[in-house]
Amino acid sequence: MTDREGDREHPFSEGEGFDDPYEEFDLDPPELGIDPSKVDPVDSRVVTDTLDEQNIDRGAVDAAELLDVGLNYMQINRFEQATDAFERAARFAEDDRVAQEAWVNKGVAHAELEEYDEAIGAHREALRIDDSSEHAATAETNLAYALWEFGETAQALEHAERAVEIDERFAEGWFNRAFFLSERGLAEEALHCIDNAVRLGMRNAQVLEEKARILEELGEYDEAEEIADEANEMRERAEQRVVEERQEMHGQGGQPGTMDDAEIEQVDRVQQDEDGEWRLE
Repeated sequence: MTDREGDREHPFSEGEGFDDPYEEFDLDPPELGIDPSKVDPVDSRVVTDTLDEQNIDRGAVDAAELLDVGLNYMQINRFEQATDAFERAARFAEDDRVAQEAWVNKGVAHAELEEYDEAIGAHREALRIDDSSEHAATAETNLAYALWEFGETAQALEHAERAVEIDERFAEGWFNRAFFLSERGLAEEALHCIDNAVRLGMRNAQVLEEKARILEELGEYDEAEEIADEANEMRERAEQRVVEERQEMHGQGGQPGTMDDAEIEQVDRVQQDEDGEWRLE
């Protein structure tokens, strides 16, 4: 081996150098020129969303189609993908109505994932766009539900009341208000609200079960039992429909067996479909 020639450092080429600043290489490119104080450090989509805004022509994006994509994800219980689709639809929408609808559905998808903080934020964003539009009542009642699950019970009732103030014919708004009032021990007011929901066409097992519970609180045991029996019959019919659909899908006969959680949820959705979907679709 030969000794190194002195202790000189590895030689680097000596050129004319770069201009200061060197425009072709920037540690802070303009497409990422965002205020870091406004970035959630756990938001994994911040870079993607920022680049989307820089690289995609807003006119080339059909926000309504993105909204439909999100709704299709909701139908097959792919809620995480739905939230992404709804957020992009909202951000690219030039029509406030489409943007508001996307934010409301994003809130619903987050609630399905039990991400109630995110659901609250989405519904508030929808209401920021317009707090008296055709979608505002839905945003208010879904916000009330998310707040309730998040532990903000007082605010939940306020928004449930706001929902029926916006649209007096909004059946789910009356149902949610009835539930919140009942939880506070205000059974007489709750009964009035749930009767409004039923009169407006929201008559399914879940609603009737809640009405029976309220009637029991009021001491109307005979009527409560009658309503509870009707609710059970409706739920059994819905369960039978789900079983028949499962058998047709798999080409099976015989005993239906035990229903899993997804099928029980499907029973509730069958009941909801009879009244019309509660969420925006």
